[in-house]
Amino acid sequence: MLQPADNKKQDHEHLEALSTALDSGSFVHVREMLNNLPTATIAHLLESSPHKSREVLWRLVAKENEGEVLNFLNEDIQTDILNRLSPEEVASLTEGLETDDLADILQQLPEQVINEVLLAMGEQDRNRLEAVLSYPEDTAGGLLNTDTITVRRSHTLDVVLRYLRRHNEIPSMTDNILVVSRDDRLVGLLPLRKVLVSDPNLTVGEVMITDFEAIPVSMPDNEVAQLFERMDWVSAPVIDENGKLLGRITIDDIVDVIREDADHSFMSMAGLDEEDDTFAPVLKTAKRRAVWLGVNLVTAFLAALVINRFSETIDQVVALAVLMTIVASMGGVAGNQTLTLVIRGMALGQIGRTNSIWLMWRELGVGLLNGLLWAVVAAVIAIIWFADNKLAYIFAGAMIINLITAAVSGAFLPLFLKRLKIDPALAGSVVLTTITDVIGFLSFLGLATLFY
Repeated sequence: MLQPADNKKQDHEHLEALSTALDSGSFVHVREMLNNLPTATIAHLLESSPHKSREVLWRLVAKENEGEVLNFLNEDIQTDILNRLSPEEVASLTEGLETDDLADILQQLPEQVINEVLLAMGEQDRNRLEAVLSYPEDTAGGLLNTDTITVRRSHTLDVVLRYLRRHNEIPSMTDNILVVSRDDRLVGLLPLRKVLVSDPNLTVGEVMITDFEAIPVSMPDNEVAQLFERMDWVSAPVIDENGKLLGRITIDDIVDVIREDADHSFMSMAGLDEEDDTFAPVLKTAKRRAVWLGVNLVTAFLAALVINRFSETIDQVVALAVLMTIVASMGGVAGNQTLTLVIRGMALGQIGRTNSIWLMWRELGVGLLNGLLWAVVAAVIAIIWFADNKLAYIFAGAMIINLITAAVSGAFLPLFLKRLKIDPALAGSVVLTTITDVIGFLSFLGLATLFY
């Protein structure tokens, strides 16, 4: 069995071999190499290739593999590929994909193109897909798959087994058969493990589980992911507001949600999108990053304005220019520690109205203790370095003020931004950096102006 390190090494070897073959112009050899790989590996190699090489590799992917490969690509690359295809080609390419995967792909397209793709599909596939597309992408409805096996509670297990044998295969990750009433209301779960070991003459109603938790179709996808994690589910049924069965969600879709949430939190700290293409062209990448750099420039000028207000004080005591950046930097680090912790707690559903006040007081205490500790250290260093006791007291006082401000701001900002319906992961770090810079400079230079 390959370990993760072995997989990475093998992927690098595949990429090098394909690059060498492309450079030599041996496209027949590349096509053969590429299509002998698993579709997930092909997608990974496409994402790991520069733009021009990627276009060549995509044209060499076998037609029967294109849909599966497309499904594994990130949204940015999916959109690039889909925009070059006609609706009929999209319908043909995605034929055979699971409904939820197909919905995810089509949602990258304009509304008019989606309608054209739907018209190019068969009636059964179109009806299933329209049902999923009617729900927001970031809810349980956007994750559900309509490919389910259902039975009635009055059937015997022998009938269920014979019914299953009529299928060439059952849907992947089927751990439970769903038990429904005549009006399609979900009434129970029939675990496959029970079907295999129980007396065939027993009825489904005698064996099924009635103490279960179904997922409301409107539940946000991050809450669905938390339920799967907490309950160790492989799959779970999805119901509407009337208790009618709509489909099910499987663990592979939940893994995608968890990965996307983690990527989002990580990338948003730098003002980037989790679906950004690593090897996107220069102009496209520059345009995306320019907006966030512009926001940062505005906040940097705000901090500079504060410094400029105390230019006369800095002229009198040059050491202030040396030390003021340390005050701002310490506040920035302390604030980001709290900010990261709180954003993570919010993502896990651990922080709400009942415990947020306690968290604020806790962070105030942490900020005060760390402020006192590092203020003493900073003061001693300032005395040794500049032999100025007054400067040391100012340095220590500003350190305490900024570390307390940073800790409280780091706890308060995510909650405040969420209330304003602004993504804390995206805006939190920039706002926090502005606060710690401004308060750090203002407290340090303001105290210096008073004492000098």
